[in-house]
Formats: sequence, C-alpha cells, structure tokens
Amino acid sequence: MIRLLKQKAGFAAAGLVGCLLFLPSAAPAHLVTTGLGPVYDGIGHLVLTPEDLVPTLALALYCGLRGARTSRYAVFLLPLAWFLGGLIGTMSGLEPAYPLSAASFLLLGILVAADIALPLPVVAPLTVFIGLMHGFLNGLVLKPGPGIAGLLGIMGALFVLVTLATAVVVSLEKPWTRIVVRVLGSWIAASGMLMAGWHLQGAL
Repeated sequence: MIRLLKQKAGFAAAGLVGCLLFLPSAAPAHLVTTGLGPVYDGIGHLVLTPEDLVPTLALALYCGLRGARTSRYAVFLLPLAWFLGGLIGTMSGLEPAYPLSAASFLLLGILVAADIALPLPVVAPLTVFIGLMHGFLNGLVLKPGPGIAGLLGIMGALFVLVTLATAVVVSLEKPWTRIVVRVLGSWIAASGMLMAGWHLQGAL
C-alpha cells in the first residue's frame, strides 16, 4: 500500500512538473535577451540564430578549405563587414522581402560542397558581402535593443568562431576529412533550398 501511494505521488509530481513546463511565457521572436548586458545579448543573438550562425560556419569551412592565407583574411574581414552592415541596418527602416539568409545557405553550401577553388581576390569581396548583408539584417533586429553594443558582441563572437573553425579545417590533412567538410556543405545548401522553397510557397 505504501509503495502504491509513493508511485501515485511520483506520478502526480511528474504531471505537475509537466504542466508547469507547458505554461506560456514570454518568447522573443528575434532578439535574444541574456540579462548580462547588450554585448552578451549580441553574442547570444548570433549563437542562437541559425540564419546567421550556419552561414558564418559555412564561410569559415570554405575559407579553411582554401588554406591559411584565405582564412586569415576571413578572420578579420567578416567581423568588420558585419559590424559596418549592422551600423547601416540600425539607421535604416528597410526590411527585405526575400530571406537573404537562404541565399547565403545556398551559395556558401554549394561552394563548400563542390570545393570550388575561387581565388583570394574573389573570396575576399564575397566575405565582405556576406558580412554586410547579415550585419544589415542584425542591425534591423538589434536597433530597438542592444544597438551598437550588441553589434560589438557579435563582432567579437564572429572573430572567435571563424578563427576556430578555419583553424580546424586548415589542419585537416587526410583526404577523407575534406570529404566530411564537403558533405556538411551539401547539407547547408539543401537547407537553403528548403528555406527558399518555404518562402516561395508562402508568397504564392
């Protein structure tokens, strides 16, 4: 009898915890609030936003495949371009109708999957373009919240992420490891196709 009562009490406690987990609470759709200040809010926004994080990693993978010299350019160009694009976004009220992040997924995913050997004079402007585009979108989101401080947090996080990711890829020596990186690129490109398809379906 005592064991039965304990089991019932356990079920009741589990049910109560389950109900509490399903209680509605505030869920920001775009801006991530960490409670640690605007700089950390910017870092949290980047890390918890796949539309920004995945293209960043895809670009880092591609630059890593191209070698150490290209990677060094990406480490510095991407954060600076992202910050500049963010400043422009905070001063703009324009919101693009097409999901530009889907284009980033597609373009960068294809470059990684196909291992297309673009020269540095092409990769550097591409890195700047990606940074400006995503920074602009971040500026629109962060404008009512962390603002420039949030962009500084994103810039610092980008520097760390790109440095680590490119270093890992550059250090790969065995041929099969490069194939693994290319497979990741194909998944990123496929995700971009899905994102573009969802947008077109909603537009139709």
